[in-house]
Amino acid sequence: PSLLEQSRRHWRQLAVGGAAVLLIAAGVLLLRRTPAPEAAATVASSAPQGRITVEVLNGTRRQGAARTATRVLRRRKLDVVFLGNADTLVDSTLVLARRGDSTRAGQVAAALGLGQIRMETDTFRRVDVSVILGDDFQPAQDPHP
Repeated sequence: PSLLEQSRRHWRQLAVGGAAVLLIAAGVLLLRRTPAPEAAATVASSAPQGRITVEVLNGTRRQGAARTATRVLRRRKLDVVFLGNADTLVDSTLVLARRGDSTRAGQVAAALGLGQIRMETDTFRRVDVSVILGDDFQPAQDPHP
């Protein structure tokens, strides 16, 4: 082959190789592409809330308050996954948003009919919302099943 043919072949190989690199780069960019923030917000807001996991802690001296609150919440289709005693006594019921979603805490407070909502993120707890019952939790009657 002449020097001219070798040069053409060399340029052709470079062009094909460059095109392959561009195609691979475009594919990677398409795979890594994230939706615009507005689109992501729309998807997040339209997604169903799903189940809300709750822990109920008794912050009163009354025995059985956490069990009573658990029954109230479960009747309202909330998923109480733990109940027990709080480390401290409180006067007013606290509803703590553990995963940064205050709307879920608001739904729990509404189901109980009381509670001060606070953002206290704690990713080590495996719940969306923690409820610490205070002395203000006075259900009209114990809602046995």
